[in-house]
Amino acid sequence: MRTEHFTFTTDGDQLVGTLYLPQGTPLGAVVTTGPLTSVKEQAAGAYARAMAERGFAALAFDHRTFGESDGLPRQFENPLGKARDIQHAVTALLADERTTDLPITAVGVCAGAGYMARAVADDPRIRAFVGVAGYYADTAAAPPSQEAIARGRAAEQVWRETGVAEQIPAVAPDGGDVGMPLREAYEYYGTPRGAVPNYTNGFAVQSFAYTSDFDTIEAAARLAAPYAMIHSENALAPAFARKFYATVSSPKSELWLESVGQIDFYDDPRLIDAAADAAAALFRSVSAG
Repeated sequence: MRTEHFTFTTDGDQLVGTLYLPQGTPLGAVVTTGPLTSVKEQAAGAYARAMAERGFAALAFDHRTFGESDGLPRQFENPLGKARDIQHAVTALLADERTTDLPITAVGVCAGAGYMARAVADDPRIRAFVGVAGYYADTAAAPPSQEAIARGRAAEQVWRETGVAEQIPAVAPDGGDVGMPLREAYEYYGTPRGAVPNYTNGFAVQSFAYTSDFDTIEAAARLAAPYAMIHSENALAPAFARKFYATVSSPKSELWLESVGQIDFYDDPRLIDAAADAAAALFRSVSAG
């Protein structure tokens, strides 16, 4: 397995990724996306590496406004924008001599599973999809906070008028006014465990106008590609995961693992290996077909 630099553009912004390549001819090409505010050296990269170890070319990349990629305002979390990034990544993989003509499949982790669901529902070029510890936002079961949406819209108005984007921390040891209030999130992003040099502990406040009312169930209803759900009773919102899974009508399978919580899916080799094995089995079946 080796890694190579990979770049592509979305709406004029250059996005920077790492392409993980297996020994020999790849069985297919996998595009990965990770959790809220994350970068390619974190969960997305861990799963891309695992897929390359199983014979696939796999791309982990920094979404617009994050890490090494272009885009303003920085640290802006936009689910539909990230779904568009994924579609542009697919276009780039199909055009690149290292991956052209390979079947394209996808892995999304945490919030990235919801973003990936939207991308897959909208893009028939993605032949199969695996969601790992997915956070499947369900606005019917958990209506969005109108206060958060209003705060996000106000921050965006200020940014458009002044070019100044308000940021809050993505995580903090005691929670508070942050993008991710879970203590578990701080223990990953706020410590050497997950705080890689390319990561910025920041969250653009205007993101609330986009993340708060993002819904994944509508995408579940439109999925045509085979889907595998990998989750845990201790991961985020297992009830939402079950509803998402029940809504999918395409060929599907589920694997429930034992985890401490949500975050160990990002870096626990036992969980990553089990999830990657399941993904590889699904993706091989697609490649063979």
